[in-house]
Amino acid sequence: MQNIEKSPFDAYLPKDIARIVENIGVAKANLDFWSMFVLAILGGVFVALGSELFIFVIHDSKFSFGITNFLGGLAYSLGTILIVIAGAELFNSNNLIVMAYMDRKISLTKVLRNWCIVFLGNFLGAISVVIWVYFAKYWSFNESLVGAKALLIAHDKVTHTFLQAFAQGVICNALVCLAVWLCYGGHSVTDKILSVILPTTAFVTLGYEHTVANMYFIPLGLILKNHPEVIQAAGRITEGVVEVAQLTLKNYLFRNMLPVTLGNIFGGSVLVGVVYWFIYLRKKGAKR
Repeated sequence: MQNIEKSPFDAYLPKDIARIVENIGVAKANLDFWSMFVLAILGGVFVALGSELFIFVIHDSKFSFGITNFLGGLAYSLGTILIVIAGAELFNSNNLIVMAYMDRKISLTKVLRNWCIVFLGNFLGAISVVIWVYFAKYWSFNESLVGAKALLIAHDKVTHTFLQAFAQGVICNALVCLAVWLCYGGHSVTDKILSVILPTTAFVTLGYEHTVANMYFIPLGLILKNHPEVIQAAGRITEGVVEVAQLTLKNYLFRNMLPVTLGNIFGGSVLVGVVYWFIYLRKKGAKR
């Protein structure tokens, strides 16, 4: 790995960030199975905690739609902060390891191994929080309005067309990977926290689709749709009859998870990883 000269005051230049991301990609791809898997479980847990806080903050907000989502996005940033500071593996940001592959530092097999293990670990981590949240009856807070908001969010996410979900996944993960890119440009904990907040807040505020966050949002909704008190509370939010017929496991898998995951891969790997590789690392790769 090439060493990057560190200044205690200035952020790294973009060309230095590219080399840092490449070096980190090599390290991530070469992690042993159990380290990678457990870190991925933590990643799913951290994203789910941010998602839980997001729902709680926005569930009864009296602010405008935009301000409400912006505040929720700030709350959701908790998950990203925990990942980059405490340490965890996240499928979305790990799309950046494609830079190490493009520079021939790792094989395609190692890229796919990382993505598959981390995706599974993220799912198990997110689902574990769903289970704890359910039995803690977090959803029953404020006369079940918290659960009602979770239900409405989940239902909305499975009603997109394939193309809409894919496109929202593309933009979402471009912002997620840019957040991590900026984080690698800083030196201190404060630098890193401040750098990830706005890109993370942006994709949440704008309502884009994050496959790991949806591992929390939609399974929680699938459980809560069987609770009449939650359905009734959702009716109070929408001021009408709430239909949740489309909130099914099949729609989750094929109308959300599949297109959103593909979109996330394209947005993170191609629009950020490959683009920055082309700009800053291509010449070295071309000599090989």
